Amino acid sequence: MKKYRVNEIFYSIQGEGHNTGRAALFVRMSGCNLKCPFCDTDHHPSVDMTANEICEEAVRQTGGTEGILVVLTGGEPTLQVDEPLVEALHSAIPHCEIAIETNGTHPVAKGIDWITLSPKNLFVSSADIILLKADELKVVFDGIHPIPSYDKIDCHCRYVQPCDTGDDTRNADIINQTIDFVKHNPQWTISLQTHKFLQVK
Repeated sequence: MKKYRVNEIFYSIQGEGHNTGRAALFVRMSGCNLKCPFCDTDHHPSVDMTANEICEEAVRQTGGTEGILVVLTGGEPTLQVDEPLVEALHSAIPHCEIAIETNGTHPVAKGIDWITLSPKNLFVSSADIILLKADELKVVFDGIHPIPSYDKIDCHCRYVQPCDTGDDTRNADIINQTIDFVKHNPQWTISLQTHKFLQVK
């Protein structure tokens, strides 16, 4: 029976992008094919779990609440997430919406309800994007790399997210640049990491 390398599973609030503020169960997969300079996730700790075990933990934490958002993240979840896992989660949690956040370098499994494409090709030379259709495009802005138009990406919404560098002065500069970018490019919207303001995971 197939097992997935899971970094952690936790029930919280989605803090970023289009689904900000929604109750969300996060299933964080371990491992990534990229090494981004600003990454704040330790990808190495993992537990091998079957799809049934992941679903059991999901139901235990959420109480099986209907209609929640299930976020498959990482690392890079497309390295592991497949159709059987997606189907199992849909069956285990009634009317749930399954979202995935991906760097777009690998195909996305069938059955995903919401795709967040967060390309990293600005920061990693090997991060070529093969995914050209998503529900939302979310670009991390570090105040250094200009944001491309990504006009070949078919998506419903475009978000630019200020990078949290851990330095208050630099963060303030990045936020000001982000605001200026959106004012000149109104097809983009600012995404903030609101879970940090709320002080939740």
